Amino acid sequence: MAPPRDRAPPPDRIGGPLWDAVLLSPVRLGVVTALLARGEATFSELRELLSVTQGNLGIHLRKLEEAGYVAVEKEFVDRKPRTTCRLTRRGRAALLAHVAALDAAVRVSGR
Repeated sequence: MAPPRDRAPPPDRIGGPLWDAVLLSPVRLGVVTALLARGEATFSELRELLSVTQGNLGIHLRKLEEAGYVAVEKEFVDRKPRTTCRLTRRGRAALLAHVAALDAAVRVSGR
């Protein structure tokens, strides 16, 4: 059963701070960070920006979409398929919480 769309799934505990397991992948973290900065991006833009293959990006986008972090819209423009991705509120909240956990880990390690 999928988690409710209005709450992020519980993060995993690694070492001490709470981490978001979905965002531990560098590609997924790159996707949500790019979408936070840009607002939206096409599949092609993300693929080029992150230097990943179509298949690799597709798998990671599916995982982010299943978590409710990214909304994916598919349409045809001039008979060509175009996939546009946007960060959801849930995805933004998850990213900010993940960054806060990273910041806390850095602060603890600096003691």
